[in-house]
Amino acid sequence: MTAVVLAAVRTWSTIMIVLGRATAAAILLPSLGLLVQQTVQALTSPDGPSRAADSGGPGGTDGQEGTR
Repeated sequence: MTAVVLAAVRTWSTIMIVLGRATAAAILLPSLGLLVQQTVQALTSPDGPSRAADSGGPGGTDGQEGTR
């Protein structure tokens, strides 16, 4: 009887580990896909990676320095 209970607990634990890993992978896959997409886009862009300072974003210039 003890061996049956131990086998059932071990089987249940194994199932829960597999399901936990599958769930973790399912949660992390979209983030990994986005990382790969952004990396490929940055490496294959003809302009190279864009910067906030180049586009007049926060901390960038607006082209009006001479009129101030």
